Amino acid sequence: MRFQDAARDARAVVYAGIQADPLVARLAALAADATYGQRVLARAVMNGESTDPAIWRLIFPTVLGPGAPNPERAEALLSASLEVAERGEQVRSQFRGAFVEQLTQVLVGRRTGEAAVHRERRVLFDGVASEIHPYDLTVETAGREEAWDCKWGARGINADVMNQLDDARRHALDEDRAIRVGLVIFDMRTSCAVRLSQQTAPRQGTAVVTLETLDALAGRKAAPA
Repeated sequence: MRFQDAARDARAVVYAGIQADPLVARLAALAADATYGQRVLARAVMNGESTDPAIWRLIFPTVLGPGAPNPERAEALLSASLEVAERGEQVRSQFRGAFVEQLTQVLVGRRTGEAAVHRERRVLFDGVASEIHPYDLTVETAGREEAWDCKWGARGINADVMNQLDDARRHALDEDRAIRVGLVIFDMRTSCAVRLSQQTAPRQGTAVVTLETLDALAGRKAAPA
C-alpha cells in the first residue's frame, strides 16, 4: 500500500483556488473548537437561505442570544458563514466542500500530528488498477493509515463513494495491512442514517462521522451543545 498525489486537471486547479481562500481556513479554525450548536448554526447559514444576521439571531437564541456560550466565537462564525452564503450557488457549494475538508484536516491533525495528514491523494495497491478519484484526506503514518472522504451533506453519500472506501479497506487486507476508512459529513446523524439506508454498497467497515461526532476525529468527546 502506498500513496500518490492526484493528477492536476483543470477542475483540480480551479478548486485549489477555493481551498486556498483565507475564508476557508478562517471558518475551519472557528468550527474546530465550536460547540455543537454553533456548528449547526454555521451549516444553516451557509446553506444560503438568508443573509440577514437578524434572522439567524431569532432562529438561534441559545447560540447568539444573551447568556450563550462563547458569544465572540458564535458571532465570528456567523459572520464568516454569511460570507459564504452571499456567494453564488456554485461558488457557495465549492466553499462548503472546501470548508469540510479543511475542518477535517484540522481535527484529524490534532490526533495524528499535522505532518501525517495529506490532501487529494490516491491509495495504490500492487496489482490493482488505481482509482482516478483521490481521497479528500489521508493519514500516512506507517501502521496507522487512514483515508477519508468529506461531504457537506447527506446527499453526497452515494455508491461510488462507499465502494471506493470499501475497496481501499479490502485491498489493504489483501496485503496483510489495515487502513481506516470513513466519511465525514457536515450534516445531522438522522439525515445521514436515512441516506445510508438507501445504499446497497458495503459500509460495515466504513466509519461515518456526522455533526454530532466531529470531535471524535481529534480524539475528543463530542462538543457540548
